[in-house]
Amino acid sequence: MKNLRNLSFILTAALMTGLSACEENGNSSANTNPEPDPFAISTEKMKIKVDTLYTGFDNPWGMTWLPDGRMLVTERKGEILIFEDDKFTGEKVSNMPAIKEVNQAGLLDITLHPDYDNNGWLYMSYAREEGEGEVLVISRAKLNGNALTDLEEIFVCGPEWKGGRHFGNRIVFDNDGYLYFSNGDKGSRPQNAQELDNDHGKIHRINDDGSIPSDNPFVDKEGANASIWTYGNRNPQGMIYDAENDRIWSVEHGPKGGDELNLIKKGKNYGWPEVTYGIDYDGSIISEETQKEGIEDPVTYWVPSIATCGMTMVTSDKYPAWKGNILVAALAGQHIARVEMDGTNYVTEEKLLEDIGRVRQVSQSPDGYIYAVTEATGLMIKLIPQE
Repeated sequence: MKNLRNLSFILTAALMTGLSACEENGNSSANTNPEPDPFAISTEKMKIKVDTLYTGFDNPWGMTWLPDGRMLVTERKGEILIFEDDKFTGEKVSNMPAIKEVNQAGLLDITLHPDYDNNGWLYMSYAREEGEGEVLVISRAKLNGNALTDLEEIFVCGPEWKGGRHFGNRIVFDNDGYLYFSNGDKGSRPQNAQELDNDHGKIHRINDDGSIPSDNPFVDKEGANASIWTYGNRNPQGMIYDAENDRIWSVEHGPKGGDELNLIKKGKNYGWPEVTYGIDYDGSIISEETQKEGIEDPVTYWVPSIATCGMTMVTSDKYPAWKGNILVAALAGQHIARVEMDGTNYVTEEKLLEDIGRVRQVSQSPDGYIYAVTEATGLMIKLIPQE
């Protein structure tokens, strides 16, 4: 069992509501009973109970739900764990592609095609070896039972880069079926994020088969990679699509300070490393500027860094006081940031579940519940609203 010493009052509540069984069996029964619980946690706007479902993760990254109710969770080392009724089945997806895990690289995000019921396409992002380094690959495959079939690499980010740094990635689809994915700058500055002849430090837009939409912003620009949607993105590890308002949001790591929440707009420059609210890890100045003409300002930023990661938007009626809020996973902060918005304007935020562990992803399930997975403490939790 992983070291849970950092869970403080959350661990205490979890123990009282069945974590002992979870430790023995590797999972716990789903608890979707909304009745008030004596160990409910009071947040600023509502009470929640933390239901601990699993304690055995190493480095979880992405999660998605199949139409049959099963849940898939990726581990960076190259595994996809299968959950059913909020329990780990003990099974993993087989017939996986060759994946290279090094530093921040490995198996990353996972999502379904919007028309999965008809076409069965499951999308994944991962690193694999190429040349003397690694590349980020966007692939799609189908599931036959627990086995992947029909695997296709639909986009390979170039050039290859050695070391596995800044492999930030998420995959989202919009209402028109276009696929967007983020790709970190690989730790290289200034050339990667600001130059359009490489795929790093960018958010990309492709068709569901990997081909390039004809209305992408740099399709006709000589020397530019046609898949690029935005550039100047340092290490974007979180991205969501707001289907109701047709908006894409992203969070990215700053250096020492300067994590950002960005509203993603076609063809825009998000500034890294020409502008930043952070400094380098040795204390030196990266840029004297925090704003610059022609560069998009973040909607909000974090100093010191919380190490932003996965994110979701609350659209569920189960959390009426949080509806429309953006939930951001915090690795270094070891919490979930609940960001209140007024349209596209930042209002305020609250830290939820402080010291629960390095939160890698937070997601809303098809039935409207909020789940999160953590590193170090290795948890999957479910937030049960109490009022």
